[in-house]
Amino acid sequence: MPRDIDDRIIPGTNADPCAGRVRWDPVRSIWWTAMTIGWVVGGTIWFSWSAVAVFLIACTFVLCGGHSLGMHRRFIHESFDCPAWLTALGVWLGTLVGLGGPRTMMRAHDLRDWAQRQSDCHPYLRHGRGRWHDFLWQVHGRLELDNPPHHEMSPLYRASRFMQLLQATALLQQIPVALVLLWLGGPGWVAWGVCGRVSIAIFGHWAVGWHAHNAGHHAHPRNHHNHGHCTQGHNVRGFGLITFGEGYHNNHHAFPESARLGLRDDQPDPGWWVLCALRRVGLVWNINEARP
Repeated sequence: MPRDIDDRIIPGTNADPCAGRVRWDPVRSIWWTAMTIGWVVGGTIWFSWSAVAVFLIACTFVLCGGHSLGMHRRFIHESFDCPAWLTALGVWLGTLVGLGGPRTMMRAHDLRDWAQRQSDCHPYLRHGRGRWHDFLWQVHGRLELDNPPHHEMSPLYRASRFMQLLQATALLQQIPVALVLLWLGGPGWVAWGVCGRVSIAIFGHWAVGWHAHNAGHHAHPRNHHNHGHCTQGHNVRGFGLITFGEGYHNNHHAFPESARLGLRDDQPDPGWWVLCALRRVGLVWNINEARP
């Protein structure tokens, strides 16, 4: 059965989504900055078109198979079933995005979704500041709520030693990938296939999130409205393909349990296409699909 954040967020009587402060997070800040410098410097010195190809292929596998399908639609929402090995592969690829391990990603996702369903929440949780102010907050900082809700990890995570290992070694997971790329193609492949991929994935994750919550219906359409929620997501126009379906944020706000994010014929959703292909060969089943 698909999971909702209500299964894991326990607000109690004192949880407050508004009161808190954003502090500099040295690990996140240095991590993204180092990846970006490594990409710009190393990618320039050892530039090759084969390195660019590695970058594009790696981004496709990690962002589609990892971030969108493995981490988001399968691990966080459990919106489809698949073999345990395929779940593990998807979550590993999702960890390679560079945003954190499975526990980090689930907690951040659930806290933000819970807060956005309230009548008001801290601007950090709804991307409620100007573009570059929010960039500094999201990429270089962390929010510390005065009274956060209790978060209960899913049984899927608690039962998996592999996922717990991924959480403990999230940033280190880039090392074996880097060593393989260094062996196959040299430092240029590492600069593009690891540093560039991580840098652009983190930046892109923020950019899509900001536009999905700020652009407004004149620039990006909103077909659904969640009454009582302080934040309404928007379908970011033109981002469906390059985000593998994650750009349809209004659809996702309205139907968070759906494995299909592009709900109309004019909303291409490559992640959904992959799921349908996997279903045809018997690797995916019990897919939950919204039918608005």
